[in-house]
Amino acid sequence: MFEEVIIAGFGGQGIMLIGRLLAYAGMLEGKNVAWMPSYGPEMRGGTANCTVIISSEEIASPVVPYPKSIIVMNKPSLDKFEQNVKKEGLIILNDSLIDQKVSRNDLSIVRVPANDVANELGNLKVANMVVLGAYVKKSGVVKLDTIFKALEKALAGRNQHLINLNKEALKQGTELAKE
Repeated sequence: MFEEVIIAGFGGQGIMLIGRLLAYAGMLEGKNVAWMPSYGPEMRGGTANCTVIISSEEIASPVVPYPKSIIVMNKPSLDKFEQNVKKEGLIILNDSLIDQKVSRNDLSIVRVPANDVANELGNLKVANMVVLGAYVKKSGVVKLDTIFKALEKALAGRNQHLINLNKEALKQGTELAKE
């Protein structure tokens, strides 16, 4: 098993949290992981992306120029990373903010109205969990229950009250990936 994913969007969309949750879930399942964040010049509103590798074998390098999958939360991220996805790869995209067509036809595309679902749940900040749920369902890289465990660890303390909301957003994302 070897999965490489780049997660990208604007700063403040929870890009790094998605990456941390995937990496931690991979560790909980006994897999080798690498997580490499990359920030734009601004913390909020600028670009942000991170790379996560989850593997049953040792990982030689955290650098991933051509990922198997990408999760993109905004149009600039789709423009930047679409051409780098490996043939037969996967794109999970936030359909609420990306209205353009994907130019390639050799990829599996899952369009998720993440912002719309998050608004229905009452908190726009869980849009990242909606796309993460779709990715986990479609890729099978880790189990959803393991993501829940990672979430409980990441949001322990002052953000503990957000755990159930985030779990619901993850579940809704998995449902959207089935369609």
